[in-house]
Amino acid sequence: MSSNPKNNAREVLRSIPSVDEILNEFHLDIPINFFKLHVNRILSNIRKDILDGKKIKNIREYTMNKINKEYNVFSKNSLRSVINGTGIILHTGLGRAPISKEILIDGIEKNYPYSNLEIDINSGKRGDRNSHLNELFQALCNCESSLMVNNNASAVFLMLNAICEKKEVIISRGQQVEIGGSFRIPDIILKSQCKMVEVGTTNKTHLKDYEDAITSDTAAILYVHTSNYKVIGFTNEIDISKLTFLAKKHSIPLMIDLGSGSLADFKSFGLPMEKMVEKYIEYGADIITFSGDKLLGGPQAGIIIGKNIYIDRIKSNPIYRTSRCDKLRISLMETILRTYYTSKKIGDTNLSIKLFLRSQNELIDIAKNIISKTSKTIIKSYNVKYIESNVEAGSGSLPTEKIPSISMTFDNKNIKCSDLYQRFIHSSIPVIGYVNNDLFHIDLKAIPDDQISDLIHVINKVL
Repeated sequence: MSSNPKNNAREVLRSIPSVDEILNEFHLDIPINFFKLHVNRILSNIRKDILDGKKIKNIREYTMNKINKEYNVFSKNSLRSVINGTGIILHTGLGRAPISKEILIDGIEKNYPYSNLEIDINSGKRGDRNSHLNELFQALCNCESSLMVNNNASAVFLMLNAICEKKEVIISRGQQVEIGGSFRIPDIILKSQCKMVEVGTTNKTHLKDYEDAITSDTAAILYVHTSNYKVIGFTNEIDISKLTFLAKKHSIPLMIDLGSGSLADFKSFGLPMEKMVEKYIEYGADIITFSGDKLLGGPQAGIIIGKNIYIDRIKSNPIYRTSRCDKLRISLMETILRTYYTSKKIGDTNLSIKLFLRSQNELIDIAKNIISKTSKTIIKSYNVKYIESNVEAGSGSLPTEKIPSISMTFDNKNIKCSDLYQRFIHSSIPVIGYVNNDLFHIDLKAIPDDQISDLIHVINKVL
């Protein structure tokens, strides 16, 4: 008579070591409850496999092997350094604007163990954390005042809530953008307790559309720069200087959300970048918001610049305290801003700008260096070459513009491109490449000079 499968399963389940038994096998340097959380998940999966009929000879050995394998992953920090081989410098998934080691280390040292975040060293009295940045933004953007908050979404929200709460905000239908999966301008306007007044059409909005919509309940005109897409063809968008004139005529502020704001004159370097922030001040905008971790090259932040009267109103808003920046972010931003000697001369420690300005010829030299230090067997087996490529800036910046770059390609007829992708992303230093035209690519545009030796090491090790 055959044995009962259910009884066999129960017997195997009883053989699974307990969490306490497993705990005794490890010398932990991580929180015990964190370890137990992962172990319990592993044990739960093993129990399910057994009940589903999976045959396991030595349950204890099987369990310990599973835990040891996963321990090598969860015992290390989840957030780690990677090599960005996508070519996208402002890659949202990889942390947007890269910041140089020099500036990161400097930011930590300036805050260890304490800093004068809200103490005025000269007077010895309580100070304002924004004072470390305000004069720099005043000088670089030609504005009256400034404020830095957690990100640009919170900057837009604060601006609207502080200035337009319970009143009307006029916006073109063609500027009601969605950025990412959750930031929609109409939703932000609604949540900020403002009433959105739509004017014009998706492709055409005229000055008369704005003027006809102005009432005694209008608090502001909102102009949103469509940085993550372009409408091409039969279109019309109002000149900002004309909107400024209209706003002043009716004594209401013109608010501009740039999304990506640049302090560098990229056009002078032959790159297809946006207008500089100070240009919008020159056009007469009253208040402007933009990201600190896009074309500016700083840490995650939302920058608000403009007239004193509006900045002061935002600072006095109770919601401001929920989105203000910490000491490390302020320190990093201060040092980043100090790299802008002029709009055409930016210090090398501003890594984002340095990567944007690196020429295709420089990247070819880097590619040749990588190939010269890669095993000849690998070069032949994987047909390693470098080719011209075009990349995007990333993070919704300049979506229709391409930047010249150089990409290294790998092709082995016996190995799928998707398998090559997995090999590189699971290496000791993860390399994030991409697959295109049945080739695995590692683009060099977004890889700093001091990571090239690491990349060479990974190529020689994983292939």
